[in-house]
Amino acid sequence: MKTEADFAPLCQAFFSKRLMAQRKASPHTVSAYAQTFRLLARFAQQRFGIPPSKLSLAHLDAPFLAAFLDDLESHRSNGARSRNARLAALRSFYRYAALEAPHYGELIQRALAIPFKRTSRRLIAYLARPEIEAVLASVDRKTWRGRRNYAILLVAVQTGLRLSEITSLKQNDVVLGASTYIRCEGKGRKERCTPVTKTTAATLRAWINEQTGEPTSFLFPNRDGGRLSADAMQRLVAKQVELASRACPSLAKKRVSPHVLRHTAAMELLQAGVDRSLIAIWLGHESLDTTQIYLDANLALKEDIMAKVRPMQSSARRYRPDDGLLTFLRSL
Repeated sequence: MKTEADFAPLCQAFFSKRLMAQRKASPHTVSAYAQTFRLLARFAQQRFGIPPSKLSLAHLDAPFLAAFLDDLESHRSNGARSRNARLAALRSFYRYAALEAPHYGELIQRALAIPFKRTSRRLIAYLARPEIEAVLASVDRKTWRGRRNYAILLVAVQTGLRLSEITSLKQNDVVLGASTYIRCEGKGRKERCTPVTKTTAATLRAWINEQTGEPTSFLFPNRDGGRLSADAMQRLVAKQVELASRACPSLAKKRVSPHVLRHTAAMELLQAGVDRSLIAIWLGHESLDTTQIYLDANLALKEDIMAKVRPMQSSARRYRPDDGLLTFLRSL
């Protein structure tokens, strides 16, 4: 088994040549992949007692990777989806390594054979209209932070932009005019324009006029004028939902994240009768199958379907318990 320290140069070349130069991966993708390899390097250092820069690819075989993925679930409490995302990053690296280090062919093939875990798909969470209004009403708009947070929440529930799309918006991404819309570069580097209502347009116009920065400044900056972090955005939403739950108790039973606001925008469109294909365009979905989750979660739509179905002509009968022995045998 080769033990030369070849993992570090392979890993660095994977990020600089494959991800950044060849694939032009987004900063978000590079950051997520880098986090996977940081976790992998720390786990390898604990397992072998070798500094990450001295590791060989020979150390990182399929049994080691399986142990690493199990550790993510057992010690870091990662779910199956997070585990699969880490495995996807590792697979991408091993496919690159197959070209650069073909003498590790057998090891790489076994690593690539590690399967993804099947995951259950739960119904999505979203906010009803009274809950949306309660969250917006909970914001104190007398302060600079409050006015910013109100504008963020209003844009999120009306446009359905992703968290990363909202925090990366610049002031000149808002086109104010007879038809006001927000321009953004979304997932997969796809640029799209999303129109906003007159209420949202008025809020954005007032917010932009209040700022003193250049048109290229962040639309929703932090106190230092920099980009709002994902953690800050999540804390913002959690805080306002907690405040709103005092007036709207149903919010206390829901776990609301920024992505739930995106689901909320989609459900608002669906319940307004917008076609699924148009919702996919609005949200920037690559496939219509992704938009199917909103149909699955729409209980009102299912109730409308049930109302159109003629009920079964059956009469209720008195319940009579079955024989005890037969009940026991059926339970076996």
